[in-house]
Order: sequence, then structure tokens, then C-alpha cells
Amino acid sequence: MPTDSTSLGILIGAIGTLALFSLVFRENAVFRLFEHLFIGLAAGYVIVTTWSDVLKPQWWDKMTTGGQWPWMFVLFLGLLLYTLYIKRLDWMARLSMGVIIGLVAGQIFQVTAETYVPLIRNTFKPVIVTPAMLPHGSGLTTYGFALSNLLFIAIVVCVLSYFFFAFEQRNPIIRGSARTGRLMMMFAFGAIFGSTVMARMALLIDRVWFLMHDWLHLAK
Repeated sequence: MPTDSTSLGILIGAIGTLALFSLVFRENAVFRLFEHLFIGLAAGYVIVTTWSDVLKPQWWDKMTTGGQWPWMFVLFLGLLLYTLYIKRLDWMARLSMGVIIGLVAGQIFQVTAETYVPLIRNTFKPVIVTPAMLPHGSGLTTYGFALSNLLFIAIVVCVLSYFFFAFEQRNPIIRGSARTGRLMMMFAFGAIFGSTVMARMALLIDRVWFLMHDWLHLAK
């Protein structure tokens, strides 16, 4: 049986959902009120999770109980950011921002290498396939897998030819390849957009199910 606190939470959730859905008809004061409430709650949640999931385990605990006292200098760098509001000392904030930007840039380079280098390596596919190369459980024959690899290589070459801007594409072969590459990219972007739309539809279905099942008890 649901408790009083659970029933109250469901009621508040239903009112908030209906208030946000009211934007479908027109923008109104109720929608703006609940929009601001949602943003405020989200900001408070981010502050709490930042402390509990990031700062406390990765900074405070390491400094106080882990014996890694050099972490205390991170607090000093963080406080320097607030000198941005003091005109005479705002140059000190650039020191912290420079350190942060440098660390983030290094992490981005590392993540980029770990993400895209394997993708580039995987574009080199064999066109002569032996039975040992077949993926387990794929159900493909060696000829089918070789044809799939050839098609993949052809699409990659066509897409890359679209970005050959160093010279004018007067050759009909290069021009046709570039057009094919643009068409392949449009297919890919369409699939990405479709997945985005489906994600939004999943959110809508979840909220409608909440209203019908948890609040009105019309669905089982």
C-alpha cells in the first residue's frame, strides 16, 4: 500500500507534469512557475551530487583520511577563481583558469585518442576474408563478409572525398563520389535525428504512463 508521503509525491509529480504539458496549448504563468522550480531543484541536486559524488570522495576524503595532503592546494586554486569579482585581483583568476583549461585539454586529447584512433583503425577492413575472420554468430559467409567490407570501404572513401576542398572537384568521378558521400552522411544524420526523436518520445510515454498508472490508476 502506498504511504501518505508516496501519495503526496505522486500528486506533486502529476501536477508538475500537467503544468509542463500546458505549454502545448500556449505559454502561461503556471508553466513558467514549474519550469523555474524544476531548474532550481536541478541546480540544488547538482550541488549536492557534486559534493557527495565528486568533491568528498575524490578530494576531501583523500586529503583528510587518505594522507594525500597536497590536495589542499586545489582549494587554493578554486578560491582564486572568485578574485574575478575583484577588479584589482582579477588577474589571479586567470592562473586557476589556465591550470583548469590545461588539465581539461589534456584529458580531452587523451579521450579523443582513445575514442577515435580505434575507430580509424577499424576502417581498415580486409577484402579477402577467410573463415577464421568471420564474427562469431554473424551468420555471414566469407563472400558476404567481404562484400560488406567492400561496401563499408566504398562509403568511407565517398565520405572522405566530399571533404576534399583543396582543389575544385571538376572530375566527374570525384564529383559523383562526393555527392554519394553527402548522401551517405544525410542517411547517418537522419538516423541520429530519428534516435533523438525516439528518445523524446520515450520521455513522453514515460510521463503519460506515470499519469495513467501511478496517479489515475487507469492502466495496469
